[in-house]
Amino acid sequence: MLAAAVKAMDFSEIKKGMRGRITAIKLCSPHLKRLMELGLTVGTEFSVIKVAPFGDPVEIQLRGYRLCLRRAETSDIEIEVF
Repeated sequence: MLAAAVKAMDFSEIKKGMRGRITAIKLCSPHLKRLMELGLTVGTEFSVIKVAPFGDPVEIQLRGYRLCLRRAETSDIEIEVF
């Protein structure tokens, strides 16, 4: 069986249609508590639904709901794309 290609990147680099998993959230993020309350924790898988024309905000689907995030909120999130 072939393994899917996994690429590590910053959340700010995602494009519409991508799927990924959160691999790290920097502890110094001012938005950390709110993001975790919304379900963005290490290991969470998501798919990108929409990206606004200038890249801000981004709409993702995770844990059965959709969430819009600003780039400033996601600057401290590292992901892997598959």
